Amino acid sequence: MSQKGETALLLAADTDMASNASATNGATIDPKEAAHFGTMAADWWNPQGSSAMLHKLNPVRLAYIRAAIDAHWPGKAQSFRPLTDKRALDVGCGAGLLTEPLARMGAAATGLDAAAENIAAARAHAATQGLSIDYRATPVEQMADRDFDLVTSMEVIEHVADPAAFVAALADKLAPDGLMILSTPNRTPLSRLAMITIGESVGGIPKGTHDWGKFITPDELTALLHAAGLEVIDSSGLSFDPAKGFTLSANTAINYLLTARHRG
Repeated sequence: MSQKGETALLLAADTDMASNASATNGATIDPKEAAHFGTMAADWWNPQGSSAMLHKLNPVRLAYIRAAIDAHWPGKAQSFRPLTDKRALDVGCGAGLLTEPLARMGAAATGLDAAAENIAAARAHAATQGLSIDYRATPVEQMADRDFDLVTSMEVIEHVADPAAFVAALADKLAPDGLMILSTPNRTPLSRLAMITIGESVGGIPKGTHDWGKFITPDELTALLHAAGLEVIDSSGLSFDPAKGFTLSANTAINYLLTARHRG
């Protein structure tokens, strides 16, 4: 991967950090981080703004999520609304860039974020789209609701103080036959280069934004999921192709997605 491609991927991940404030509880949420990324809320839905790279990355994530949905609940592969009669929870939703497509796929969608500014922006945008989404400025561990068919959390776990507690909280919200889909940066020399060395010097990301030591490898995340009673049933890397843009690939060196379910 070229330095340009690495920088693009890191910028997308950094944009996602506006949603990272929805960690787990008061002990794991960083109020300064929530406040900082909450300032991005007004510009969230501008495809040319500070979240431009996230707009480009989102279709790839949605393709992965849709494939997981079709594999787990077969029979609606040709439907625009495969999540009809399903409940979806997006933890770290930001202003709803992923949550809205889940609602469009038919889900009764709930989005959580610790930054009140993001939740306000999410509610306002959903209203303009005629979408009914339950947005809450609530940590996932403080939410009483359970039995969500689909739980998603993108680029969040690497910013919480207690990843094991966070995963356990997510698992607690998942229905017995539900799916959980997570994405996060890998802890590799390449991710350090892309997200720290390049991104925080010439990539437009403020210095100190990322803590490479808190990045989580696929094996480590798999172990956390297993400890929470889940099993990984699919995974994919996220890469950048100069000709195609962001793509799903076997290369997990910078960023990856995992799909998990309750162990049988």
